[in-house]
Amino acid sequence: MKPQLTRRAATASITMLIAWPFPSYSVETVEIEEFDDFGVSTGVTRAPKIVKTDPEWRAQLSTLAYSVTRQEGTERAFTGNYWDHHAQGCYRCICCQTALFDSKTKFDSGTGWPSFWAPISQKNIRDISDTSLGMRRTAISCTRCDAHLGHVFTDGPKPTGLRYCINSVALTFLPKAKER
Repeated sequence: MKPQLTRRAATASITMLIAWPFPSYSVETVEIEEFDDFGVSTGVTRAPKIVKTDPEWRAQLSTLAYSVTRQEGTERAFTGNYWDHHAQGCYRCICCQTALFDSKTKFDSGTGWPSFWAPISQKNIRDISDTSLGMRRTAISCTRCDAHLGHVFTDGPKPTGLRYCINSVALTFLPKAKER
């Protein structure tokens, strides 16, 4: 069986080729776990960190997605595309397509935002201390591009007891591929 070159692996290879002749230029990499269209892990890899200028992010994202992911905003409850979404598949970062959550861990929290009891891989998200609004919370961001996703709370269901409360606008959904 011939190994397939994924888009991320190709991007990483191209980035390394571009960086090679310029010794003063270094590409920051992060460790993430990749998943195929069936939601199956294809392994842990080092991938280039995605860094864009403010105008580049604004051109790529809607006004609301930019506000949430790049400025740590929050969409209004019960307004996002995924708060009441029940299809099987993978929720990915709107900014870089990194796999973040599997529909198998999604639950109805009654909050009006998509809620999950676990990420698809702990490697793909980062916890950040958030003391805004006069309280202590844990913000969640994408490891690959630093997009703000939402917050995690300790009032979720078993088996983790966690509730990852995520803004719909920070996600894109990839339906689970059908078995061939």
